[in-house]
Amino acid sequence: MPKVKFAIQGMTCSSCQAHVEKAVEKLEGIQNVSVNLLSNSMFVEFNEGKLTEDEIIKAVIEAGYGATAMRIQAKKTSLKDSQIQKQDRLKIMKKKLVVSMAFWVPLMYIAMYHMFYEWFGLPIPAIIESAFHGVENAIAFGFTQFLLVLPIVYVNRNYFIVGLKRLIKRAPNMDSLIAIGSLAAIGYGIYAIFIIGYGLGHGKIDLVEKFSMDLYFESAGTILTLITVGKYLEEKSKGKTGDAIYKLMNLAPKTATVLRNNEEIEVDTQEIVVDDIIVVKPGGAIPVDGVLIEGASAIDQASITGESMPVEKTVGDTVISGTINQRGSFKMRATKIGQDTTLSQIIQLVEEAGNSKAPIARLADKVSGVFVPCVIAIAFLACVFWLLQGQSFEFAMRIGIAVLVISCPCALGLATPVAIMVGTGKAAENGILIKSAQSLENLHLSDVVVLDKTGTITKRKATSHRYG
Repeated sequence: MPKVKFAIQGMTCSSCQAHVEKAVEKLEGIQNVSVNLLSNSMFVEFNEGKLTEDEIIKAVIEAGYGATAMRIQAKKTSLKDSQIQKQDRLKIMKKKLVVSMAFWVPLMYIAMYHMFYEWFGLPIPAIIESAFHGVENAIAFGFTQFLLVLPIVYVNRNYFIVGLKRLIKRAPNMDSLIAIGSLAAIGYGIYAIFIIGYGLGHGKIDLVEKFSMDLYFESAGTILTLITVGKYLEEKSKGKTGDAIYKLMNLAPKTATVLRNNEEIEVDTQEIVVDDIIVVKPGGAIPVDGVLIEGASAIDQASITGESMPVEKTVGDTVISGTINQRGSFKMRATKIGQDTTLSQIIQLVEEAGNSKAPIARLADKVSGVFVPCVIAIAFLACVFWLLQGQSFEFAMRIGIAVLVISCPCALGLATPVAIMVGTGKAAENGILIKSAQSLENLHLSDVVVLDKTGTITKRKATSHRYG
């Protein structure tokens, strides 16, 4: 059965990951599905006789997300584009964070200035005291907060667009919680401003005083700003965790010297075909797997095999992509290209290990898959409960909003994939390949490590240590 990698667009939290997995698992012919929130990718093993890639993509799209099939051999050409896209996303998140903070700070100061004075002894500017303090300024106090929260809502509008779409499709995610919680806080604040206006117009000062303290615009602004801080740090984390795979990809050169019509020409590595004759010069990296047909040399294979000393190669010996020619020029015949090379297989193995699920991660996925709808249900039931207890509508709404805004399960879905991807990536940098996340999790149970052959542990240099 083939195993195909798909790039998934639109995932924002662990609930999204669970929805994508469920949508694909329901298809007939699916053997195994593994979705990684951190890398926005999905590995699918399926029966080609019962299912096609287009049908898998259609299932993901119907679930409300985007999907495209990725080819291993195309990765190197898209490496630069991928890095640029990550940098662009990071810049966008940084811009959102800067704008959010710029409006959130004055919003918090205006809304909570009396607490800043009581707790930290910070001075209250005269303009704030005269413009916002007192019953007579209640409308200005509330409306200014409303105006300050609008830019924060606008720059973070994607949470509302995605969250409400997921809610309509009956597949709520983390963005749905953010959207509902923020909109509830803002909506209640607008309602409070109307009540304040009514109170001032009818001389009901007690209403004005009560609802002046029941404005929650700063809560909505804080939710969106803190989530944006988390998303910014998440984007930085994503950029770092993929570095090991990118380093592996860069072991093979981008171009190679190929002998065609008795002339040496430089071509892109992706243009090499099986049986091409490749000329490798001293210090050059070997572009693809092949067989040496003319000349002799010593090849540094430490990056692939971990051997500390260069290996002598003569006519008839195999050479591996990504290894370094130490001395002398030679000619080789290409035998494996693209995704079939040893280096590509190693890259695929590292990626699959990063995307595979450890037992603890699968448990987290099950919890996060039902977490969001459960939180929404609990918030609704909490409102109903306090209404039945005789509390006011305003009190019940505050309870419901509190339940919504404190429930953020993002860390639940990100913790294990971050740990697995970082662990397998760092191991790959040091020449250790981990086949699956389950193997990584079970490693702590090991008491003895058995090494084959001589038991020599190389350190990528001429010295080694031998254990009896």
